[in-house]
Amino acid sequence: MVFLVRSFFVATIVFTVVQPALGQEAAISFDRDIRPILSDRCFACHGFDEHSRGADLRLDREEDAHDYAIVPGDPDSSDILDRMISDDPDYVMPPPYSHKKKLTAAEIDLIKKWIDQGAKYESFWAFEKPTIVKPAKHATDDWSFNDIDRYVFDALQQAKLNPSPKADSLTLARRAYLDLTGLPPTTEQANQFLADEKKSGHAAAWERLVDRLIASPHYGENMARHWLDLVRFADTNGMHKDFYRNHFAYRDWVINAFNENLSYDKFTTYQLAGDLLENPTAEQLTATAFNRLHLIIDRGTALPEESLHKNVLDRVTAVSTAFLGLTAQCAQCHDHKYDPISQKEFYSLYAFFNNAASPPETIASPPNGLQAPFISLADDEQKKRLAKFDRQLQSIDKKINKQRSELRELESSATTKTTSDTRRPRNLENASVSFADKRIEKLKKAIADLEKRKRKIEGERREFDRAIPYAMVMKEREPMRKTFVLDRGLYDSPTDEVIPGTPAFLPPLQTKDEVPSRLDLANWFISPDHPLTSRVAVNRFWQNFFGVGIVKTSEDFGSQGGVPSHPKLLDYLAAKFIESGWDVKSLVKEIMMSKTYRQSSIATEAQFQADPENRKLARGSRFRLDAEVIRDQILFTSGLLSTKMYGPSVKPPQPDGLWKAVTMTGERFRADRGDGQVRRSLYTYWKRAMPPPQMTILNAPTRDACIARRERTNTPSQALLLLNEPEYMKAAANLAKDTFKIPTDQRTELVWQKITGKIPDANEKRQINLLVDELTAMYQNSPALAKELCKGLDIDDDEERNQAAAWTVAINAIYNLDITKNRD
Repeated sequence: MVFLVRSFFVATIVFTVVQPALGQEAAISFDRDIRPILSDRCFACHGFDEHSRGADLRLDREEDAHDYAIVPGDPDSSDILDRMISDDPDYVMPPPYSHKKKLTAAEIDLIKKWIDQGAKYESFWAFEKPTIVKPAKHATDDWSFNDIDRYVFDALQQAKLNPSPKADSLTLARRAYLDLTGLPPTTEQANQFLADEKKSGHAAAWERLVDRLIASPHYGENMARHWLDLVRFADTNGMHKDFYRNHFAYRDWVINAFNENLSYDKFTTYQLAGDLLENPTAEQLTATAFNRLHLIIDRGTALPEESLHKNVLDRVTAVSTAFLGLTAQCAQCHDHKYDPISQKEFYSLYAFFNNAASPPETIASPPNGLQAPFISLADDEQKKRLAKFDRQLQSIDKKINKQRSELRELESSATTKTTSDTRRPRNLENASVSFADKRIEKLKKAIADLEKRKRKIEGERREFDRAIPYAMVMKEREPMRKTFVLDRGLYDSPTDEVIPGTPAFLPPLQTKDEVPSRLDLANWFISPDHPLTSRVAVNRFWQNFFGVGIVKTSEDFGSQGGVPSHPKLLDYLAAKFIESGWDVKSLVKEIMMSKTYRQSSIATEAQFQADPENRKLARGSRFRLDAEVIRDQILFTSGLLSTKMYGPSVKPPQPDGLWKAVTMTGERFRADRGDGQVRRSLYTYWKRAMPPPQMTILNAPTRDACIARRERTNTPSQALLLLNEPEYMKAAANLAKDTFKIPTDQRTELVWQKITGKIPDANEKRQINLLVDELTAMYQNSPALAKELCKGLDIDDDEERNQAAAWTVAINAIYNLDITKNRD
C-alpha cells in the first residue's frame, strides 16, 4: 500500500511500501494521491485563478480537465502524460521557467494508473461537511478503548501494522501532566497515581488523573499558550519604536476561558464579534482584543490609509488561519492560485473588519501603548487609587499655576521698578529689588519642588497603571467605511466596491440585515454546516497531544496542505465536537482516555522504517518539549517556580544590553525583582523586536504573525543555552541545596525521578554518582569555583559547599538529558 508524506514547504512525494503492491487493482484516490501532485506542480497555471490560467485549461475541476488533457481510461491519449514525460523544454510540463520540480517516475506512474482507472475526481475533503462514518469492526480488535482507538486500529490493520503496548505508568503520568498543565508531576503526585492504579486498576486511576488535571487552573494556562501563538499575542506594538502595550487582559481572558470550559462556539463568537452582542459584558469586549493584536505602525512613519490597510489585512489573515485553516491572504493581490478564493471574495471578507473605529488622530503618544477604542478593567480599589493620584496631581497643578502667576507678576513688577523708577534714593531702590529677588527665588524653588513632586506622583501613577488591565477592543464606525477591491493589493489603488461576504465554495452566509455584520460572520463560522471550523479546531487540539495534527499542516487545509492521516477519525472528532455543544474539555478527555494516546513511544527499527513519522499512530508520540515547558520544568523541579496566575507580564533576567540593538527610544531591559523572575513563561514580557532569547532559541515564534504550529529543531545553540543559562544554573543550585535533606544513599534516585519523572537504572545511578564524586574532588582543589556556584545558597561549611557545587553541575547535566527535554 502506498502512503503519501508531504512536507509543508516542499511537496515531495515519498512512497513507502508497507504491504505487497496490488498493481492495477489498487484504488487510486484523487484527493489523497493525485490532487497533492497536481496542486504542487500544475494549479498555479491551471487552477482557480483565471487571470493566470494557461491554455484556458483547468485541472482542478473534472468538467474542465476531462478533454484532451485527461481522457478517462486512456492514458495514451491523455495529453497531460505526454507533457509530463517530455524532454522538450518548450513542451514539458511543468515548464522549466516555472521553477517547479519535474515529476518523478513514481508520480507519473501513479497519475497514469489513476487515468487508467477512469480519472475520477472527488470533491475536496476539507470543503465537505464532516460526517461520521463508523469504523470497521475487526475480529482481532481487543485493543480499542473508545471510538478514537477503533478508527486508529482500522487504519493500522489496513497498513499491516499493530499498536504498541501501554507506556509504563511513570511515563504516562509525566506525559499527562506535561500535556495538560505544561508542568511535570511532583514525585508525590506520580506516586499517588501509582498507588491509585495499584488499588483501583489502571483505567479508573487514569480517568481520575485526567479529570484532576483538566480541572487544574494550570490546564487553562497551558491551553492558552498554544492559542496565544496562533493569535500573535505580545506585550509591544512591534514596528519601529515597538512601544509597550498594556494588553495582558486578553491573555488572562483566554486562560480563564479554557479553565471555565467556555464552549468553542462562544469562544469564537466573543473574539470575532463580542462587541456586537446585546449588552456585551466586559469579558466579551475584552475577547474582541483578538482583532487588535496586530502590529501597529508608529504615527508619522506611514500614511493613515496604509496603516489601516495593514491592520485590516492582518485581521483577515488571523481569522482565516485560526478558524478557516486557509491561506486566504494569498488572494489579496489576485485570485488564489490553489484554493477557490477570488480576489473579490477576499476583500468581501476584508470588509467585515474594515469598519472598525480608528484611533483619534490627535493622540500622538497614547497611554499604556493603547490606541482607542479601549476599555479599562480596573476594580473598585484600583479606581479609588487612580482617583487619588489624579486629585493629588490636580492639587499640585493648581498650586503650580497659582505660584507661576504670582512669579510672573513679581518679575514684571521688578523689571518695571529697576528700569523706570530712577528718582528714588539708591538705598531704597536696592532694598526693594533685594526683597523682590528673594521672593522670586523662593517662588522658583517652590515651583521646582512642586514639579519634582508632580513627576514623582506621575511616575507612581504610571507604574500603578501598568498593573491595571486594559484591552483594546472592537467598535463599529459610523458612517460605515466603504471597502474596495485593491488592484494588486495596493492600498491606494481601489477598484470595485464590495460589501461584506464569504467565499462562494463554503455554505452561504445568513443575515437579516442588508449589510452583513461581524456577528453574522461569527455565526457563519459556528454553523453546523460549516466544513472547516470544527475540523480546524479539533486538529489543533489533537496536535497539542500528539505533537502533530491529523492534518500535519494545521495552518493550511487547502489543496497545498497535507492530507489527513486518518480522514474518518478527523471527521468523527469534528462532527462530535459540534454535537457536544463545542465542549473542549470533553474533546480533550476523549483524546486522553484513548489507548492510542497511552501507547509506548518505544519502537523497533522495523517499526520506524515502516512509518518514520508515526503518521499511522502505531506507537506513542515522542517530541521535544516547547521552550516554555522546558524553562518551567527546570524552575518547577528546582523549587523556584512561582505559580501566581494572571496580571501584568514579567521580565525574568536576560543578558545585559538585550534591547540596545533594537530600541529607537533609548529603552533598556530591566529585570523584575522577586517572584517576577520565576513566574511561568506564559507571563514573560514579549517584546516583538527582541523576544526572550530563552524562548526563541528553542523555537518559540516572534509573535509577529499567526503561527498554528511550531517547528521542532535540535541545534548547538539550544544545548549551549541550556548548559550555560545563569538562571538555570541558579535553579540547579537551589535543588542541589535541597539534596542535603535527602539521605545520602537515596539522593541520586530521588533527584533523578524529581527531574525526569523516571526511576534510574543501575547504570544511570552509577554514572551520576561517579560524576558527583569526581566533581566533589575537583571542587576540594578549587574552592573559589565552588563558592561561585554556591553564591546565594548561604552555605558556610567547606565540605558541604563542595558537595553542593558538585550536585549543582550534576543536576544541570540531568536537566540537559534527552529524557528531560523530551516528552515520551
